[in-house]
Amino acid sequence: MKRRANSRRLLATLCAGLALAAGPAAAFDLMDAYRLALSADPSFQAARATAEAARELLPQARAELLPQISISASRNNNNTEQTSQSAFTGRDVTREYDYVGKNAALSLRQPLFRLGSVARYYQASAQVDAAEATLEKDTQQLALRVSGAYFDALIAREKLDSILAQKDAYAGQLAAAERSLAAGFGTRTDIDDARARLDMAGAQEIEARHALGVAERALAGIVNQRVKTETLARIDAGRLRLDRPDPAGLDAWLVQAEEQNPELRAMRSGVEAAEREVDKSRAAHLPTLDLVASRRHSDSDSDTTIGSLYRTTSVGVQLNIPIYSGGHTNSALRQAHANLEKARQQYEAGKRQLEVMVAKEFGGVEQGVARVRALEQALRSAEQALHSTRKGVQAGTRNSVDVLNALQQLANTRHELASARAAYATGRLKLKAAAGTLTEQDVAEVNAWLGADTPPAMLPSTEAKAEKSALISR
Repeated sequence: MKRRANSRRLLATLCAGLALAAGPAAAFDLMDAYRLALSADPSFQAARATAEAARELLPQARAELLPQISISASRNNNNTEQTSQSAFTGRDVTREYDYVGKNAALSLRQPLFRLGSVARYYQASAQVDAAEATLEKDTQQLALRVSGAYFDALIAREKLDSILAQKDAYAGQLAAAERSLAAGFGTRTDIDDARARLDMAGAQEIEARHALGVAERALAGIVNQRVKTETLARIDAGRLRLDRPDPAGLDAWLVQAEEQNPELRAMRSGVEAAEREVDKSRAAHLPTLDLVASRRHSDSDSDTTIGSLYRTTSVGVQLNIPIYSGGHTNSALRQAHANLEKARQQYEAGKRQLEVMVAKEFGGVEQGVARVRALEQALRSAEQALHSTRKGVQAGTRNSVDVLNALQQLANTRHELASARAAYATGRLKLKAAAGTLTEQDVAEVNAWLGADTPPAMLPSTEAKAEKSALISR
């Protein structure tokens, strides 16, 4: 009995656990996607690796200015045959020597004057700065790609939900129209119109499901896991903050972008690296001076020193003066000047493009605020229009076609409002990215506008049922 009771308790515990596991999935929000992308997105991981590789340029360049120490050693078994003419007999005499030769040397070279290596060091420093700025740009672009894919998937789900709701409403309209015709006070036109809209909604559903699948795969490709759009936290109108850009003036954003935009900073570092390349190419005309020191040990180094041991210490300087290299140095200098001009022009082009981008995103945010507010008013008007049309149907002044038009207008307005809110949210992130100030905190701020319990923007089923009852009552 005791075992049976324990088994029942265990079974009850397992059933409770399974029930919890089968419950509604936890909401997946923008911060969840962003944090997963930081560790899972292959493009961003490649950008990190690129930055790590670029950081090694600086210690490599520094090494050219530091002492170079090496040790060499050798051991050889030698066999020498010496043939010479005898002074007494006048005949050739051959002697054979077998001996072991040993050598060991410790060498040190310290550059004293190498302007090319100095220029290379400063060039590497500029290249590392460019790599760090590029990584910052890639980090900000990751936030934009994640938010774009997230809201694209969310809007695709909103679109499908809206179409499904319209199908439900059109199906109700069709059933009501058929009953009205059977009762003798309906028209065939009402049935045909409702059926045409229902068929069109079916075609739109196919397209919407395809778009949803593409959006889900795009998001999954960034976060490296399948995300069901049903679990995505949606924008909560009560949490959404419709604020104009701060600072409010475009000029302030332009100044901020010129100073902080990481892509522009990378270009500036690229110009500096090109200037150092000119210095490095020019230094190829100059002499180099090194301090050289060595300690050498040799034993039976040659057939003339068999059995002799030498220990030699030398310290001195080595001067190298380039005289003629076939024109290579002058050609490299001309090439460096051309690359410098290219880098300067690319920077200027990037600066002008950035000004256009900042102005575009600044205007987009301001327009987004006005558009969302206008669509919110349009939604209230569409809801009121649907309510008034239903009242008109009951009074006999409106027909089912008017109701279908009002339902479609309401659905379209809700979808437009959801899209405008998503565009406003991503627009704020794009503006800060263009200014070079986008951080994880900004992503968290947008994420705070999301609510897991916010229902999708779709037509309530109660509206369809109410309309169906109203038509039947006629």
